[in-house]
Amino acid sequence: MVFRLLLFCFLLPGLATAQTVQNPTATLLHPAAVFDGQTLHPGWAVLVEGQKITAAGPAASLPAPAGARTIELPGLTLMPGLIEGHSHLLLHPYNETSWNDQVLTEPLALRVARATVHAQKTLQAGFTTARDLGTEGAGYADVGLKQAIDEGIIPGPRLLVATRALVATGSYGPHLAAVEDLPQGAQEADGVDNLVRAVREQIGHGADVVKVYADYRWGPGGSAQPTYSVEELTLIVQTARATGRGVVAHASTAEGMRRAVLAGVETIEHGDGGTPEVFKLMKERGVALCPTVAASDAISRYRGWKKGQDPDPQRIIDKHRAVQAARQAGVTLAMGGDVGVFPHGDNALEMELLVQDYGFTPLEVLRQATSGNARIFHLADRGRIAPGLLADLVAVAGDPTQQVQALRQVRLVMKGGVLYRQP
Repeated sequence: MVFRLLLFCFLLPGLATAQTVQNPTATLLHPAAVFDGQTLHPGWAVLVEGQKITAAGPAASLPAPAGARTIELPGLTLMPGLIEGHSHLLLHPYNETSWNDQVLTEPLALRVARATVHAQKTLQAGFTTARDLGTEGAGYADVGLKQAIDEGIIPGPRLLVATRALVATGSYGPHLAAVEDLPQGAQEADGVDNLVRAVREQIGHGADVVKVYADYRWGPGGSAQPTYSVEELTLIVQTARATGRGVVAHASTAEGMRRAVLAGVETIEHGDGGTPEVFKLMKERGVALCPTVAASDAISRYRGWKKGQDPDPQRIIDKHRAVQAARQAGVTLAMGGDVGVFPHGDNALEMELLVQDYGFTPLEVLRQATSGNARIFHLADRGRIAPGLLADLVAVAGDPTQQVQALRQVRLVMKGGVLYRQP
């Protein structure tokens, strides 16, 4: 038995949990620079005691307390743990297995086993928080996954989970015209009584946020069209808000987006068909956009697009137009890639594409993925480096405020004062 345990630990050197990692009471981190969620500070250090940051400032003014451990991080930038705004831990890339087959044929135990690995990869990539927006047919498995992480059974990011998500009857998938009563990738609900019941059921099972599909492709091969009325969407928002929870909306059509914004959702996911008028409305109502450019890029490549060689497909053209219009309107952008469509642990792809293909600066996307997402998702205890906040910290080689590729060079990951990765 001892030999098996030692072999297990040897084969998984990166695997660490809150139960197996022992840290001293205080840790002083000495990087080359600190990005605090807004600004880069060369020569700063950060003091961690227990689960919290207790001090941050010029290294000369932060001597190590008695008994503290000092970790030297030469050439590294220390920053807040990154926050993934749109993930699906219970999915894996569609070029491995189609979405339909994942929902219809993969056993739940297999999907959960994959998800535990996905959670570890996400954390090791420097993402210490993730908003997971739907289990896609896996019920409430995300709630159990979150519990396993919180209890230190498995390593992973802090999760905000949406459980099953809400769809109008007949509007989601899988769609097989010859087969009735197929399992669906989300919970079908319509009308006053059913919608209120469904929202309350999901919250009762552990949803931190409610996700609704404000539009989707109707029928096999159908085009995206609005699903719920403004009145139905407003009811969803009001029911969730009464419990202190926000609503996010999948929406890719202008009308679906308009209805969701009028209803009071907090974020629009995707937004490909947004018009200047809709983005103006989003700005006025304080609704953020999570554009998920990486998912569009990945799906286009899966369908044969040779990026840099072939003309851009319509999906990519629409995404560029929408992101540009949102920026021109001054809409707040959340950082989230719809990871699961592409590999978990590759979360930084969204930030790279925003810089390389969409004209953002590395500093802009870094702020989005830290203090920006924390503000949008109401996470006042993280996303910045300041006394009193959670010690969710990541160190990367180089300067990510100048070179977005530095985000691939993760050298240290700390969550709640516990080291899960170190040089």
